[in-house]
Amino acid sequence: MQYKDWRQRLLNTPSNYHVNSRRRFVQGLAAGGVLGAMPLGQLAYGQGASSGNSDVPVLRGTTFNLTIDRLPVNFTGVPRMATAINGTLPGPTLRWKEGDTVTINVTNRLSETTSVHWHGMILPYTMDGVPGLSYPGIKPGETFQYRFKVQQSGTYWYHSHSGFQEMTGMYGAIIIDPAEEDRIQADRDHVILLSEWTDEDPHYVFQKLKTMGHLYNFNQPTLPGLLEDIARDGMQTALSRRDMFNAMRMKPTDLADLSAETLTYLMNGVTPSGNSTKLFSPGERVRLRVINGSGNTFFDLRIPELPMTVVQVDGIDVEPITVDEFRLGPGETYDVIVRPIEDAYSIFAETMERTGYALGTLATRPGLRAAIPERRQAQWLSMIDMMGNMSGQGHDMGNMEHAGEHGAMNSPAVTVRHASSEFGASTDMRVDSPRTNLDEPGVGLRETSRRVLTLSDLQSLDGEVDGREPEREIELHLTGNMERYSWSIDGLEYGKSTPVHFRHGEKLRVHLHNDTMMTHPMHLHGMWSDLEDANGNFLTRRHTIPVQPAQRVSFSVTADALGRWAWHCHLLLHMDAGMFREVIVT
Repeated sequence: MQYKDWRQRLLNTPSNYHVNSRRRFVQGLAAGGVLGAMPLGQLAYGQGASSGNSDVPVLRGTTFNLTIDRLPVNFTGVPRMATAINGTLPGPTLRWKEGDTVTINVTNRLSETTSVHWHGMILPYTMDGVPGLSYPGIKPGETFQYRFKVQQSGTYWYHSHSGFQEMTGMYGAIIIDPAEEDRIQADRDHVILLSEWTDEDPHYVFQKLKTMGHLYNFNQPTLPGLLEDIARDGMQTALSRRDMFNAMRMKPTDLADLSAETLTYLMNGVTPSGNSTKLFSPGERVRLRVINGSGNTFFDLRIPELPMTVVQVDGIDVEPITVDEFRLGPGETYDVIVRPIEDAYSIFAETMERTGYALGTLATRPGLRAAIPERRQAQWLSMIDMMGNMSGQGHDMGNMEHAGEHGAMNSPAVTVRHASSEFGASTDMRVDSPRTNLDEPGVGLRETSRRVLTLSDLQSLDGEVDGREPEREIELHLTGNMERYSWSIDGLEYGKSTPVHFRHGEKLRVHLHNDTMMTHPMHLHGMWSDLEDANGNFLTRRHTIPVQPAQRVSFSVTADALGRWAWHCHLLLHMDAGMFREVIVT
């Protein structure tokens, strides 16, 4: 059977799938998230195509009642059922105050177990909302009461930690006001919640990827592309690059597992044509709380002609830094201040693999739109994404344009310890010389002339909380096999691995070493990850840290939270495939 026929058989679609898929994507843009032919009471809140009113309910106080149920939606012209919270997608924004004790009663009206995880919250592990670790989950018909003291402030979010419910709409924003006056002053305060939608059953999507990991990647090397490479780099370099990827059985455009072939990208639950609109008056300081609530997508966010000053990351205030664009993976939050003066600006969140985008408008009145930026082409992964630190390795880098010009060649050398479990069928590559620099924007952003945020730019305003030297070090490797679509840590999928043990009260240093060619947003529950530069200097606290291909990222952890915690890649399909570990603090 030919490859093309086999691919079509997997998709169970006719031979013009690519055309049909693109038509469906465009139809989604036209639909704007409207739930056509549904009674008004069944419409997901704020998904009107013409009004631009994309706000969801905001719940305030100390006691909250959330109900999980199915909800009819239509993002692409095809009616589907979503998993919704209080009948909205996204769920209600929860507004808390630092120091308060909150009580959240969650009632499950689904026919399956559900859960709610409070992403980035410091709380008792029994309130963390991870079935199998924190509690059994919330059975159909049951109500579970979460109760904990709010010990932090800033922008966070919540989502299901059961199956693929997060991909079907179960997520919402959390805003926590500080106990004292907020040092981030703004005239307006808006949530920008990025997410995605697929008309396919996520379980079926996962099964198809297990059969063919590149199924949704249509950005493949082409003959015209080869001719362009030859003209630019020369015959030998161009052919060597292709031979290298072929020998490693990898695709140079493996930037994401899913694409616009199956996903429609949303901003505050609205498709691009729905024109999710946030209002301002010219000259105001506007705070945008940007949350990546998607299951599987990295977004590159920019507002053309409007600089953004980053003031908070993952709920932690940072030294303000002005940029034109920043990348955020699933689970990350970035607060920015902008000062718009024109009537309308596009809030443009392009996907890392460049197949689609989420879109909204910052405007002086409803109904306005601004020009949509020109789409960029997907960039190939480079030598540094495969080999890491190339200095002194004797490798022919070819054109430096493909390697990036952000210091990756000068990363300090490190001693790598590959676990014996990495040498198995679940691992298709290992990196022996990882790059440790954090001033690297990542593939697709290396050649831009815009100011792009990097991890090295972040500096916590409050400095390091625990000034002790780490007592010990832990090294974990992010591993995978794209052909088998298996993802793991140290070559072991969850269920085959043993827990990671922390001693209560200790401070330890963690090295996350990426042996794959994909970026993984790694999320440690219940404790802060204090990001360090390559020399061990503290930068800022994070709850989700993106680790780029062939990169080694280090951070310290103060194990101040007893119990059983989750530690996983926040790409939902990667987590479900096995890139997950239990952490036990005793």
